[in-house]
Order: sequence, then C-alpha cells, then structure tokens
Amino acid sequence: MTTSTKSLPKLGFFSRYLSLWVALCIVAGIGSGHFFAPFFEAVAALEIAHVNLAVAGLVWVMIIPMLAKIDFGALTRVGAHWRGVALTLFVNWGVKPFSMALLAWLFIGHFFAPWLSAEQIPSYIAGLILLAAAPCTAMVFVWCHLCDGDGPFTLTQVALNDIIMVFAFAPIVGLLLGISSIAVPWNTLAISVGVYIVAPVLVARALRAVALARGGDDGLGRTLKVLNPLSMVALLTTLVFLFAFQGDQIMAQPLVIVLLAVPILIQVYANAALAYFLGRKLGVAHSVAGPAALIGASNFFELAVAAAISLFGLNSGAALATVVGVLVEVPVMLSVVRAVNASRSWYLATARRR
Repeated sequence: MTTSTKSLPKLGFFSRYLSLWVALCIVAGIGSGHFFAPFFEAVAALEIAHVNLAVAGLVWVMIIPMLAKIDFGALTRVGAHWRGVALTLFVNWGVKPFSMALLAWLFIGHFFAPWLSAEQIPSYIAGLILLAAAPCTAMVFVWCHLCDGDGPFTLTQVALNDIIMVFAFAPIVGLLLGISSIAVPWNTLAISVGVYIVAPVLVARALRAVALARGGDDGLGRTLKVLNPLSMVALLTTLVFLFAFQGDQIMAQPLVIVLLAVPILIQVYANAALAYFLGRKLGVAHSVAGPAALIGASNFFELAVAAAISLFGLNSGAALATVVGVLVEVPVMLSVVRAVNASRSWYLATARRR
C-alpha cells in the first residue's frame, strides 16, 4: 500500500451516505422484525459459546477487508513521527475509553435515566464503553485524505493500534465494565477477542500476502476493490438484524437514539480537540496533528457492534448503543475534518516548530 496522501481513498458513495444507509436500516429492520419475527428469532438462536454464527460471519466480511489494507511494515517508521504517535496513543488508550465510561455514567446512568428503561441502562453504558475501547482502523484513511494528512504517519499509527488492540481491548473493557458495576463475562469476552480481532487479523494478513505475491500493489488493489462493497453490505445487513430485534424498544422510546448520541458526540469532539491541541503544544506538523485528532476521535464501530452482540445479545441495549455510533460516525467526523482544515492557518501561525 502506498502511503502518500494522494493515494489514500476519497470518501466513496457508500461511505459518504453511511448515515443515510443506517437510517434506512432502522426502517427496514424494524419493519422486518415485525413481519418476519420467526426468521430473526431463528437467527438469534444460531449461537456457539455465546457467539452468534450469522453475525460472526458478517463481521468477518466487514472487518477483514479493512485489516487487509494495513501494512504492518509501517511500524518500522514509528520514530519518524514519534510525537504524533505518542499523543495519539495517549488519547486512544489513556483517555478515550475512560472518558466515555465517565460520560456514559453521567448522562445515561444519571441525567437521562428518567427517560430510559431502567433494565437497559447498564447495557447502554456497556455498549458505549465497547464503542470507545478500540480506535478506528479503516475510515481514518479517508479522514486523513480529506484533511491532507501525512499518509505514512496515519498508516504507522493504525498498524500500531491494531497490534495494541489484540492485547488491550479485553483488559480495558473488563476493567471499565467492572468499575461500572456491570458483570463481566470473561469467557465470552475472551472468545470475542479471538473471533473478532485475532482471527480476522490473521486472515487479513494471509489475504494481503497472497494478493501482493500474485500481483503486487495492483493485485492487492483489485482484491480490495472486490471485497470493499461486500464489507459495506455485511455492515448494513448486521444493522438490519439489530434493528429487527430492537424495533419494539425503539418504538416505545423514540428518544433513546438521540439520548445515546449525546455522550458519543461529546466524547468525539473532546478527544479530537485534545489530540489537536496536544499536537500544537508538542510542535508537530499540521499534517500529523490533523490525522492524530481524527484517529483519536473515531471508533472501531464494527468491532464494537460485534462484541456487544456476543457479550449482551442481539436485542440488548449494548448492541443498540454501538449502532448509534455507526449512525453518527460520518457526519460527526466530517465536521471534525472541516474544523481541522478551517484552523490550518491558525495552527501553522502559532505552532512551535520542531
């Protein structure tokens, strides 16, 4: 994979209107759940060790093309942008999961509690924690392109985050769920990490190696061109399943999606601002600070959806909370891109040079 910003992907048709597709999935899912309830009940019953087989298959189709884009050879270039890498790691792993847990506890557990189902509140909080526990691995390349970011830095940071995620996701989730007084199903959590992180990473590495061996960068590009649309279809199909099971709850509490979006929005903007201003303080180039802010703010929502389903079930509040993250992802991140671009002259005029 080349690493110049010119080679990074533009926002494609499906990605540009992702929030619209999610909204349509809400309608389709609620309607399908009402008219085809026996089918979705059968899908929910397809489980082994609390892992839903249908969803697991869909998540693999979702995640593997994204992971196949990552060149772990980029890790040899960590030293070239060590300040940007350090501040992004700090925000991704030292701030974001914990700030989301705090916001979820404040807003969902207290401020908005009167308008939410008391039985689902712990599950909503768990879903928000899962959403923030892993940084995005794919869409950040799009955000980097749109803010004219440094391609090698973005690639290096994403590759490093992927490696850390294999080891840190389960401990962080377990810690924050425990602090939030939510029972931690450790066996299921360990299985989820294996099914949704370790196995897809290994398959993606093998797929990438085969594609490169057969056709070089062009061969990899052709492979990803075929797989990327399947990834989007798998994501949307999973969302239809989720809303098919959540339909009654959503219809009974139409404000639930709006209320769940509030801590997500605060968390995204706060972490983006923190990473951006830390970049300025550390004197990193704007082409690094911009992607750092976007990597620090975005979430690996595909993993969050899958983990929520495995840990709490298809019809859980946790699954719904992670889907709200998908709903707001594109418009919110585009607004962060606009803020980064609009402040470029201010950043360049005041940043301390290295």
